[in-house]
Amino acid sequence: MEDDTPLVLTAVDQVPFILAVCEGPELRVLTLSAATRSVLAGREFRGRPIREVLNDLAGQQFVDAYHDVYRTGEPINGREWRAHITAPDGSVHEMFANFTITPWMVDGVRRGVIGVGFDVTDMVRQRQAAAEQTARLKRRYDQTREVITALQRELLPAGLPVLPGAQVAASYLLAEADTAAGGDWFDAVAQRDGRVALIVGDVVGHGVTASGVMGQLRAVLQDRLEEGAGIVEALTAADRFATRLPAAHATTVVLVALDPVSGELAYCTAGHPAPLLVSRSGETRYLPPTGGAPLGTGGAFPVRSDRLDEGELLLLFSDGILERPGRDHTSSAADLAHVAADSAAGRALHDPVSTPAERVCSQTVELLVRAAGHTDDITMLAVQRVPVVPDLALELPAEPAELRDARHRLGDWLGRVGATGEDVFALQHAIGELLANAVEHAGTTDGATVKLNATLNPAGSVLVSVTDDGRWQEPRRQANRGRGLALAAQLVAELKVDHSEAGTVARVAKPLSRPARLLDLSAADRQPPQPDDRVEFRIVEQTGDDEARVRVEGPLDVTTAALARQELLRRSRGGTVRMTVDLSGVTHLSSAGVSALHHVAGQHATQDAPLVLHAEPGTPAQVILALVALLPSLPSLPSLPSLPSR
Repeated sequence: MEDDTPLVLTAVDQVPFILAVCEGPELRVLTLSAATRSVLAGREFRGRPIREVLNDLAGQQFVDAYHDVYRTGEPINGREWRAHITAPDGSVHEMFANFTITPWMVDGVRRGVIGVGFDVTDMVRQRQAAAEQTARLKRRYDQTREVITALQRELLPAGLPVLPGAQVAASYLLAEADTAAGGDWFDAVAQRDGRVALIVGDVVGHGVTASGVMGQLRAVLQDRLEEGAGIVEALTAADRFATRLPAAHATTVVLVALDPVSGELAYCTAGHPAPLLVSRSGETRYLPPTGGAPLGTGGAFPVRSDRLDEGELLLLFSDGILERPGRDHTSSAADLAHVAADSAAGRALHDPVSTPAERVCSQTVELLVRAAGHTDDITMLAVQRVPVVPDLALELPAEPAELRDARHRLGDWLGRVGATGEDVFALQHAIGELLANAVEHAGTTDGATVKLNATLNPAGSVLVSVTDDGRWQEPRRQANRGRGLALAAQLVAELKVDHSEAGTVARVAKPLSRPARLLDLSAADRQPPQPDDRVEFRIVEQTGDDEARVRVEGPLDVTTAALARQELLRRSRGGTVRMTVDLSGVTHLSSAGVSALHHVAGQHATQDAPLVLHAEPGTPAQVILALVALLPSLPSLPSLPSLPSR
């Protein structure tokens, strides 16, 4: 019979895939297909061991795979293995291959190994390009959504007023759809006559245009209401605006004017769902719609009256909470009433920190949308009538030891009126400075006292006065003195000091607000715990017996500043050795404490020995030191200007 081997080899040579036949323990190459030779251009291969032919792939597991198959007799399959192959000119090319390496058996005896593969580089490159394009599109989508979220934050109120007799809360959840920017909005406006105007509105459509229209309508209503306009007058002004702006056509609004003291309320539903009332016993009822027309449609704005008793809660909302997938309007309204009542009573998710109004705004949304989802923005605005907290009136001996208790009592009162931890922090520090000045000033008289009076006015501002009967002392420029008034002024909205022969009165004003929640149901939204000013003052060594690496804990105020200064200088040998002070554990840092740190820093600067201060972000020390420009290192910063001291 004629030998067909050359003919068979010619056929094998023409197959359009990678083929390598290797023989013997050294796996010497018998043949390579033309496709393989094109990949391994310019290489001598016939009769050479595969390890020499593929020497540039020795560390890429391909050669090891051939030998493993010969040794074990088990085939190896590879999918999209990446290879770097050196060309005759020295350049390196990357390719991807799918392959199978199998034993070559002849009459039951293992003779060698056969490798078959396909060059899938183009396919892999196309998939990588598609993945990169998808990733780019996702990044663009995420960036767009971040812009939308930022836009919503800017257009919606930064905070809600803290009012006597009323706790207000709000939340906003963006739609799950790609057109997430919506036209929903809420607002709470403290009016001149002591009432609070509560608004929820919904501009037709989505997108940045709807958000822009929403911002303009909110500004119109806010301006009119702050000027003292009633419901009809404010809505009429918004209606005129909507008539001139096509994108505002058919905007729906519900506007409630509530007297927190008497509980009397008036409201108008301009094409918008009526508010839900939750009683103290958990019973619910929807207020009757007033029949008002959407903005820009030429209708009227009739007003109805009702009453909110103490402990009762009123919930305003947009229709996104009712129009959930798979739920009709009637059943959605019943679900909303049931879940809102449970959230207000604390029977839903455990959250002892939030107010009932805050629980209703956050938990109701979470519980209702987690099963069916939501296709529209959801806005919630709740108000609950609560007892009015009496004003704070303190009279204390003009002694430094009384200051800490006064700060505690002020903080407790602020907590009862509903102030956030940030506002409590600012007012405790500011009033602490004024009290320290008053004690120092009035302490020159035997039996002298200092008076503190605080009230929350109907506009949502805390007004505090600190009074002493001491004799006014002309300001003197002294080193490390006079920072108290400067610090207090940075922490409040207004500061005024009046003095006469009868004594001195320092007055401060600071609006209180609680943040509305732009909800992210995948993450918890909780305020961090606030520092406890009742921690005893102490200085402890951080590592071993190194006296120059310490942590300060507790209040660093007028009663502890001198001790802190002495102890820090003792440990640093009068400022002659390098010292590191961690102030993260300081619960209250007054101007007296700041002055003590300046004094220690001055000693270190004189001795040319570094003093390093550290305070974790958000701690009282970090906040105060940032205000007075004392971080990160005292010696390298210019000293603060001396300010008048009482």
